[in-house]
Amino acid sequence: MNRIARMRDALAALDPLELEIVDEGHLHAGHAGAASGHGHFRVRLVSNRFTGLAPLARHRAVYDALGTLFQTDIHALTLETLSPAEAARPPSRTPITA
Repeated sequence: MNRIARMRDALAALDPLELEIVDEGHLHAGHAGAASGHGHFRVRLVSNRFTGLAPLARHRAVYDALGTLFQTDIHALTLETLSPAEAARPPSRTPITA
């Protein structure tokens, strides 16, 4: 099983409605952390479990779910953790003034 599949299995504990995992290891070639063989990933996870939770609590839940994968597979992780209501909102746009 590859790294992303292991991550997907571990994150299933958070009952994701949407889960996207992108391997960004190629962006970190030559980085000291990449030398360990562990990967750099970007995760977007939408879950009802995040409703009412602060961002830090959401990130802790993801880290807890991934557990030992940080010792074997993951060096760096960029997280976007959203409730379904947040995911449904259109991206905010800042008006440009001349």
